[in-house]
Amino acid sequence: MKLIIAVIKPGKLEEVRNALVSLGAQGMTVSEVRGFGRQRGHKELYRGAEYEVEYLPKVKIELVVDDSDATKAVEAISEAAKVGAIGDGKVFVLPVEQAVRIRTGETGAEAL
Repeated sequence: MKLIIAVIKPGKLEEVRNALVSLGAQGMTVSEVRGFGRQRGHKELYRGAEYEVEYLPKVKIELVVDDSDATKAVEAISEAAKVGAIGDGKVFVLPVEQAVRIRTGETGAEAL
């Protein structure tokens, strides 16, 4: 099993969700987060005053998939989230040792 963590632009969430659901993703966790990467934030004007926004709004998606589905899921996320500009996001893939469905006690891939 693999844990996929994707940090994307908020406006791309529904496209990424639809791409993952079409692959058969059973569920995911979505969090609203803030951060910065290479762009280091940006400047904005508010009532004539310029100020720097250091942390940009992002969405973090987390899902666990079977090893055989990980590459397809990463490709789907990358294609759906891509705008072609700085700040499109990143995808991380980590191994998962164990999963347990609390309600039934199922473990491993059956718990997904």
